[in-house]
Amino acid sequence: MKKAIVYGASGLVGSYILETLLNNANYEQVTIVVRAAINIQHPKLKTLIGDFNSLPEVVKGIQVDEVFIALGTTQKKTPDKKLYYQIDHDYPVLAAKLAKENGAKAVFLVSAIGANAKSSIFYTKMKGETEQDIINLNLDHTHIFRPSMILGDRKESRPLEKVFIGIFKFINPLFVGGMKKYKGIEASDIAKAMVNSANQLSEKVKILHWEEMNALLK
Repeated sequence: MKKAIVYGASGLVGSYILETLLNNANYEQVTIVVRAAINIQHPKLKTLIGDFNSLPEVVKGIQVDEVFIALGTTQKKTPDKKLYYQIDHDYPVLAAKLAKENGAKAVFLVSAIGANAKSSIFYTKMKGETEQDIINLNLDHTHIFRPSMILGDRKESRPLEKVFIGIFKFINPLFVGGMKKYKGIEASDIAKAMVNSANQLSEKVKILHWEEMNALLK
């Protein structure tokens, strides 16, 4: 049986990752690192309170086999680009690095479609740099999930996003062939695909878009 650590467990995708891992018989312990305690009780669950600055001490000695990372913010929520970069790049890279030091052999990262370290667009460049820096940590397996529109009900209010989600649910069937990667995907399905992929480790580095994630749900 395995031990996993989850970052971003209070968010939309992260909460589903946590739920899926807790309900999976392959895992004996699931550790989460959150800024404040969440209202979940489970015999497998270990909750650590911390943030980017306290992380090295918080996870010291916490042995894990796998690390699941679903950290991220928005420009509206975090207008300061330096802080935005810390949350979406520095924190995931540090989380993966510390997990490797604590025994992790595999990392599963929620990224974004279009991630490209050479992009001139801040967001896609940041996501691309996050991917590349985690790949460079050289874990045995690095699986990167690149969803387009993430469907689901978030705790915080995002009116514009809700409009786009409604549009995507309508136009999803129109994305065919090479356009399939732009299909919206339910947050719960991203989580299931991530956990299922942990039981099908082969490639050292694997990039998954909608089609690859969807295949893991079958």
